Amino acid sequence: MIPPLFIIGLVSLLGQVILLRELNVAFFGVELIYMLALGIWLFLTALGALAGRRALKPSLNGIMFLFVLYGISILSSLAFIRAGRLIFSGVPGAYLSFPEQMAAMVSALLPVGMLSGLLFQWAAKIYVRYDRTLIGAYGIESMGGLAGGLIATAGLKWGIQNFALAVVCGLIALLTAVVYFTGRRARLYRTVGAGLTCAMLVMLFLSSSLDRGMTAWNHPGLLESRDTPYGRVTISKLHDQISVFENDAIAFETQGTEAESFVHLAALQHPKPESVLILGGGIEGMVGEILKHAPKKVDDVELNAGMMKAVLDRLPGDIGSSLKRPGVRMIIGDPRTFLRESGRYDLILIGMPEPSSGQSNRFYTKEFFEQCAGKLNPRGVVGFRLRSAENFWTPQLTRRTASIYRALRSVFPDVLLLPGATSVVTASRDPLPRSPEIMTGRFDERRIDARLISPPYIRYLLTNDRFFEIERLMKSSAAPANTDLRPVCYQYALMIWLSKFFPGMALPDLADYAEKNFMTGMGPWAAGIAAAALFLMIRLRPSWRDAALVLMAGFLGMVLETVLILYYQMKQGVLFQDIGVLLTLFMAGLALGSMAMSRVMGRKGRREKRSRWIGAGMLAAFAFLCLFVMRSVTGGDLAGLTQTAGLLAVTGFLVAGIFGFAATRDHKDQAKVISPLYAADLIGGCLGSLLAGLILIPLLGIDATLGGMIILSALSVLLV
Repeated sequence: MIPPLFIIGLVSLLGQVILLRELNVAFFGVELIYMLALGIWLFLTALGALAGRRALKPSLNGIMFLFVLYGISILSSLAFIRAGRLIFSGVPGAYLSFPEQMAAMVSALLPVGMLSGLLFQWAAKIYVRYDRTLIGAYGIESMGGLAGGLIATAGLKWGIQNFALAVVCGLIALLTAVVYFTGRRARLYRTVGAGLTCAMLVMLFLSSSLDRGMTAWNHPGLLESRDTPYGRVTISKLHDQISVFENDAIAFETQGTEAESFVHLAALQHPKPESVLILGGGIEGMVGEILKHAPKKVDDVELNAGMMKAVLDRLPGDIGSSLKRPGVRMIIGDPRTFLRESGRYDLILIGMPEPSSGQSNRFYTKEFFEQCAGKLNPRGVVGFRLRSAENFWTPQLTRRTASIYRALRSVFPDVLLLPGATSVVTASRDPLPRSPEIMTGRFDERRIDARLISPPYIRYLLTNDRFFEIERLMKSSAAPANTDLRPVCYQYALMIWLSKFFPGMALPDLADYAEKNFMTGMGPWAAGIAAAALFLMIRLRPSWRDAALVLMAGFLGMVLETVLILYYQMKQGVLFQDIGVLLTLFMAGLALGSMAMSRVMGRKGRREKRSRWIGAGMLAAFAFLCLFVMRSVTGGDLAGLTQTAGLLAVTGFLVAGIFGFAATRDHKDQAKVISPLYAADLIGGCLGSLLAGLILIPLLGIDATLGGMIILSALSVLLV
C-alpha cells in the first residue's frame, strides 16, 4: 500500500496550491498575497510540527483521524475564503481592511496548515520506530509533494476547476483514512469514513453547480466563471452591460470609455498609423477604436486564451464585429514572445494590466521597451496607460510612475505623459506633438466619432497646469528605472497597496533608502559581521546548532526559489499555469537529496570522520548555485521552463541534503529531532518567502539578493 507519509506530502502540496489560488482570487489578484499566504502557511505548518511533540508514540488511528479532519478542512477553508467578503460585511468590489484581510487569510489556512505539520510529525515518528531516519521520512513526503504538484498542474491543464480539485484532495485524504483504520473499532471508523467519502463523491458529481453557486456570492448576474492558466475569469451581466473580471478584479466592461480615451490620445500622435500592434485589450474595444484611424493592418495579441474563449461569444455586436474586420488579425500568445519574431509597426499600444505583479510588471521594464523600440518603423509611437490620480499624486505613486518613465526615457528620446485618473504615456525616437493644434487637426481630418475625446478635451489635456507639473515631477524624481533585474516598480506597487490601509506607508522611499544606506558604504559589511557573530554564538550551543543550520537551509532555498520563480514570471508570464511544474521539480529535488544524503550519511564511519566536510560541501554548492543563477540572470541566459525547473530541482536537492546532514549527525534518537528540525526548516522557508518577495528583491534587486545569499551560504559554514 501507499505509505501515509507519501499521501501527506501529496495532499499538503495539492491543498496548498488550491488555497493559494483561492486567496489570489479573493484578494483581487494582488500577487503579493501569494507571498504572504505562503509565509503564513509555512509558519502554521511549523506550529503543527511543534504541537504535541512530547507524544513520542502516536497511534496510526490518530493519524487517520487527522486525515479525516484534513479532508473536511480543505473544503471548509475554500468555502470560507469565497464567503470572506460576506462574513466581514465587505463592500462589493472593495478591499477589506488590512486586519480583516490578515484575519481571513490566517483563519482559512490555520486548520490545513497545522494539520499538515502535525500529520508529518506523527507519521515520521512511527516511521523512525523501525530503525529508520528522519531524512528518509522527509524524502517520502517530498515524493508525495511531487505527485501533488503534478496533479495540481494536470488538473488545470485538463480544465478541472479549482473547487473540483479541492474535492479530489479531500477524497484522497478520506480514502486513506478508510484504508488504514485498524483495531477493534476499525469497522465503525471505516463506516463513518465511507459515509463521508460518499458525501464527497456526491459533491464531486455536483461540483459544477456548487462552484457556480459559491462564485455567485460575490457576482450577482453571473454568466460564467472558469479557471485559466492566468487566473480565474468571471463574466457577469447587468441589464445590457457585460463585465469581465480576472481574479475578481474588473478587467473591463462593455460600456466604458477607457479604450476610446487611450487609443485616440495615442494614435493622434502619429501622422498616419497604417500598421498597428495591440498587446492586450482588443476585446475591451481597442480594435474598434483604432479602426477609426483607417490603418491597413491591425494585429491584436491576447495573452489569455481561456478568457478569449469565455468572452468572445458574449461581446456586444460592435466590439465582436470589429475583431472580424478585414486587416484585423488576432493572435493568442505572450506579447514578449511575439515581439521577438514580429514585423515592424507604426503604432504599438500596450493594453496589459497595471504593473502590480511580476506577471504584469514585465510589460513596463526597460528590456520590454527595448523590444518595442526594435519593432517600430521610423516616426513610430509606443503607448500605454497607467492608473494614477486626477489631482494629488502621493510620493509612492509619483515614484512608481517615475520608475517606468525613467525606463522609457532610457530607450526613447521623447516621452509624453498626459495625466488624469488614467494617465496616457507615449514615447518615440522622434519628437512627439505637444501642440494641441496638431492633434486636434488630425482628429478633424480623420473624422473621429468618440464619446469622450474631442478637440476641446485634447486642448485641455495639453495646456492645463497638471500637464507641466507632472512632466517636471517625472524629470526631477530620483526613482530608479524599472528593469527585469530590479523590478522596483513592483516594490512601489506594494507600497501603494499597503497605503490603502496604512496611509503613512505612502511617504517613505524605501528603495532610495536601501540604495543609499545598505547597498553602499558599510551596510553589507555590517550585515555580514552581525550574521557571523550570531552564528558563532549559536555554535556554542550544540542543541541549537543543527536547528539553526536547517533554518538557514530553508531560508536560502526559499530565497533562491523565489528568485527563480519571479524571474520566470517576468520572462514568460505563465506562472499560474506552470507553478505546479516548478514546485514539482523542487519537490523532486528534495526527494533525491533526501535519498542521497540518507545513503551517504548511513555509511559506516562516515558520520564520525567526514560529516563536517559533507555539510560544508553542501553549503559551498549552494554558494556556487547562487553565483551561477546570478550570472545567468544578468546575462539574460535564464528564461525557459526546462532551465528554471532544473535549477529548482538542484535547489531542492541541496536543501534536503543539508536537512539530512543536520538530522543524522550525532542524533541517535531520531524521534526527538523530528519536531524541532522540521519546524526549523519551515520557519526558514517562511522567512525566506516573506523577506525575498516583499523586501530583498524589490529593494535590492535580483542580482544583489543573490550576492547576499552567496555570502550567507559561506557564513553558514560556521554552523557545521
